[in-house]
Amino acid sequence: METIEKILVTGGAGYCGSRLVPQLLNVGYEVTVYDTFYFTPNNLPPADPRCAMVKGDLRDFNKFSQVVEGHDAVINLACISNDASFELDEELSTSINLNAFEPLVLASKAAGVKRFIYASSSSVYGVSNEPDVREDHPLIPLTLYNKYKGECEPLLLKHTDNNFVGVIFRPATVCGYAPSQRLDLSVNILTNLAINKKEITVFGGSQMRPNLHIQDYCDVVQLLLESDAGKVQNQIFNVGSQNLEINEIAKIVKRIVEERFPNQEQIKIVKTKSNDNRSYHINSDKIRDTLGFVPRYSVEDAVHELCDAFQAGKIPDSLNNDVYFRVKRLKKLGVK
Repeated sequence: METIEKILVTGGAGYCGSRLVPQLLNVGYEVTVYDTFYFTPNNLPPADPRCAMVKGDLRDFNKFSQVVEGHDAVINLACISNDASFELDEELSTSINLNAFEPLVLASKAAGVKRFIYASSSSVYGVSNEPDVREDHPLIPLTLYNKYKGECEPLLLKHTDNNFVGVIFRPATVCGYAPSQRLDLSVNILTNLAINKKEITVFGGSQMRPNLHIQDYCDVVQLLLESDAGKVQNQIFNVGSQNLEINEIAKIVKRIVEERFPNQEQIKIVKTKSNDNRSYHINSDKIRDTLGFVPRYSVEDAVHELCDAFQAGKIPDSLNNDVYFRVKRLKKLGVK
């Protein structure tokens, strides 16, 4: 098995990266974070001599090619993330989420990287009435975001070989607390509104969404890094825990927030129409059967964790600060 000691994480200062990188450092890896730092508040982990922070754009191939030298693995998290972000300039999203990907893979391979882990998305399935959507289900993208996520997968797999292991995971919608917090994902959105507006707006409600606690997300990445190459080479894994209707998530959030903030008024749930009809129920048996991974955390755990963070003052100005909201932030910065 190849030895992996030094890891480059693209998007390592983002939502998932800001929780993953400290975990990787804690278990003894050296880590380079390659990120634009568009969404980074001032509460990333303190400087660690084993962690290098490099400001760079995925589209700057010369810079990435130089930075990736000497690394054993690349974990590719960086992208213009979530479907709503495609309200933005289409060229921006295409250049980052699609056009930059294959050169990134080729630069990593040329630099001698032994393992490349690609964070795709379970949203590649779009809408499905199948009771259990497995990895071989047709990809039916509804937006450019999930279209490009799906199109990048074969671009990695066509370059793998005995010395370059490629593995893809399709995470469900992530929830929970991280130092670089996002509040534009379903569980996190509803919890923020419940705590700070005492009112949850549910758009639609009957859509089925798979969910994944951010700690389980980080544990999966570490597992993909450390598993035997023969078990992960050219594999695609769904990773989700609870498949819930948005209505159910709203009820869970209301119940927990009212328990945690007992002196506040009752939380109203307001329903309205939605033009977002993504709905799918993913099956994650493959990663359990192949690698033994079983999620340990629930949506309830994520809501409690967010309540803890709000009570500790870790998510200030959560309704207005654009750092928590991808589209608002990119528009404000005028990213091209």
